[in-house]
Amino acid sequence: LHRDPTRAAQAAPGPDAAGAAGGFDWVRGDAMAPGDVIAAASGASLIVHAVNPPGYRYWDRLVLPMLEAGIAAAKAADARLLLPGNVYVYGGDAGPNPGDAAPQTPRTAKGRIRIAMERRLRDSDIRSLVVRAGDFFGPRTTGNSWFSSALVSPGRPVRRVLDPGTPGIGHQWAYLPDVAETMVRLAEREADLPRVAAFNMDGHWDPDGRQMVAAIVRAAGGRVPVRRFPWFLLPLAAPFWPLAREIGEMRYLWREPLRMDNAGLVAFLGAEPHTPLDRAVRETLVGLSCLPG
Repeated sequence: LHRDPTRAAQAAPGPDAAGAAGGFDWVRGDAMAPGDVIAAASGASLIVHAVNPPGYRYWDRLVLPMLEAGIAAAKAADARLLLPGNVYVYGGDAGPNPGDAAPQTPRTAKGRIRIAMERRLRDSDIRSLVVRAGDFFGPRTTGNSWFSSALVSPGRPVRRVLDPGTPGIGHQWAYLPDVAETMVRLAEREADLPRVAAFNMDGHWDPDGRQMVAAIVRAAGGRVPVRRFPWFLLPLAAPFWPLAREIGEMRYLWREPLRMDNAGLVAFLGAEPHTPLDRAVRETLVGLSCLPG
């Protein structure tokens, strides 16, 4: 479902092409309209709520109504709703290694919205599943990701790497195929899941804030300059570039270590899917057309 049908037709293949391109059945509709979402989800046992306004535009106005449409669809189909979550729900008071049930207090505007989304799921009378992960990277990473919007430039060879980290401060990353595999394995255990379930992923923990950058440099053949991310420019750019405010708000995750604890996930699944870092980074760069396939 796409918020704007005209843009959807331009950005995504039509029903005939989509079937050949990956076996998806495309349904055109309005993600803000419960009736459209209910119709699209008819007969489903699992609804993945992967809906987001691009570039965080109007996030505060659109995200919760979109979630309400998903909840309505889950109720109508008696399905479980899966929400891809992230680290935004945790602030410094959650500790350096927050577990699945660690305190959630607002640290940023995006964090408050994420907390409201999880609370709404808990308060609704549906089966839900939240899978929280660190900063996403992967072959089809969107422009909302640090990897593809800052560290490298999609569609261009890796000529330099921008490093937003703080020396010695760890950072948590999540490889999208690993996240997807984790979600599939959890969904396959429907009979064992509690009605309201939430799990944290460990993903790729960069202990000193240098491992991700080093992996990109290795994948690009070495001798690639690494430059500091220009944090000081964000306040100047904010009036003209709304995303600058959103980026600046999350700087605390680069200044203090916050590693979500996946003990609950490991206890439930036995292990967390994990692709080695160098392979994950190379596949990401190839997918972003930064390296030849």
